[in-house]
Amino acid sequence: MLFNFREKLNSSKFLVTAEVSPPKGTRFSVPLEDARQLKGIADAINVTDNQCSIMHMSSLAFSKLLLDEGHEPIMQLTCRDRNRIGLQSDLLGAYALGIRNICVMTGDFPSCGDHPGSKPVYDLDSVHLLQLVRKLDSGINFAGNRLDGGTSFCAGAVSGIDPDKPLQLIKLEKKVRSGADFIQTQAVYDVGMFEEFMEAISYLEVPVIAGLIPLKSLGMAEFMNKNISGVNVPEEIMFRIKDSPDPVEEGLSIASETIKELMKLSRGVHIMPVGSHNNTSRLLSMAGLSGK
Repeated sequence: MLFNFREKLNSSKFLVTAEVSPPKGTRFSVPLEDARQLKGIADAINVTDNQCSIMHMSSLAFSKLLLDEGHEPIMQLTCRDRNRIGLQSDLLGAYALGIRNICVMTGDFPSCGDHPGSKPVYDLDSVHLLQLVRKLDSGINFAGNRLDGGTSFCAGAVSGIDPDKPLQLIKLEKKVRSGADFIQTQAVYDVGMFEEFMEAISYLEVPVIAGLIPLKSLGMAEFMNKNISGVNVPEEIMFRIKDSPDPVEEGLSIASETIKELMKLSRGVHIMPVGSHNNTSRLLSMAGLSGK
């Protein structure tokens, strides 16, 4: 029996989601081919929304392309580029096209990306956007007016994993109270930190899908530690990457070991490779998740 992503969230199945980015133009064959490598192994595919404030094809359009290929997309939606009118318009359009899963986030500031002079919107933040989604689900728009047909979204949000950041935990609670059906996290390298995080939010009873970015080099590990807030690559892992004759293969071994630990702690894993998904199937096989 086939289950959709919402039904899988409510089951005991260990979930695998993965991330793809739309193209930076109108030629979409390469990212579609990348997504094809996830057929049969990913329960749903996140489509990024101008990730890192770098311009790509819209997440809505590429989600529809994935849907037409038989994938189940999770359309990411940021508050950075749209006001509440535009956000509602895109959500209604996505629902009309058959997209049922979304993941909302505030979005990186434009100065980080390829159009640093662009003006951010941030009319809403991710908490308010979740509240907006639930209003659409009830058949009412954010201004309180009745819609001619509502929505029924499976809506997720994102979170860091540092248990020592109380403001981050408070915001996560607000996201859950505002209607988040699932949470996808930053990349996990320190399983001990993630376990403390899960203990700190256990009362929320929300499915948490742990982020995973396989390391490819010592430089990448150092970059993650220095530039990604809340991400901690332990010294032991740094040494393993540094001493390995094949850092990419060692990174996959570390990632597979991490997945095995996360299976005891989370509802799933969210794989975000730097580059393509060429190694994702093998990674899952190494972690004992082949033949999902």
